Amino acid sequence: MKPSRPLFLIALVAVVAVITWAVLRSAYMSLPPLPWTAVPTLLLLALGEGFTGLNVLRRLRRKPMEGRRSDPNRRPAPKPLEPMAVARLAALAKASAHSAAVIAGVFAGFAASLASSLDKATPRQDFFVSGGTFLAAVVLVGAAFFLEYACRVPKDPGEEERDRGASRA
Repeated sequence: MKPSRPLFLIALVAVVAVITWAVLRSAYMSLPPLPWTAVPTLLLLALGEGFTGLNVLRRLRRKPMEGRRSDPNRRPAPKPLEPMAVARLAALAKASAHSAAVIAGVFAGFAASLASSLDKATPRQDFFVSGGTFLAAVVLVGAAFFLEYACRVPKDPGEEERDRGASRA
């Protein structure tokens, strides 16, 4: 599995936004008002993925205890993660980045479609809800990228030295 590409996700947001905008030009009046509940839901998902990313990053990048004195005041080193759990978290991060990009595209299309009718109450409310949901989806994409970054296997110091020497040749 390859890491998510930011340009692909930006293109996905743009394409979905254009499609949504085109559909809403004729179908907006038949839709109910947008619910605001997507904003806290996406933000809670982003918070969970960000916290998980910090935990995974700390546990994957832990230093071995060899050669260190045991200090009774020091916290014990975190337990290592199972490789399959890290792979599952990386797949979750990639899936939620793509899903959040589609959600961001849908709500960007809503906002673009409603920008011309802000003088009416319902479209104005839907515009602000769609803008907030778009921003929450972008935050979720960022948290998913961080979790995906945290799931990368750290290189050994000797391997980094070999990579630096190979790039100079």
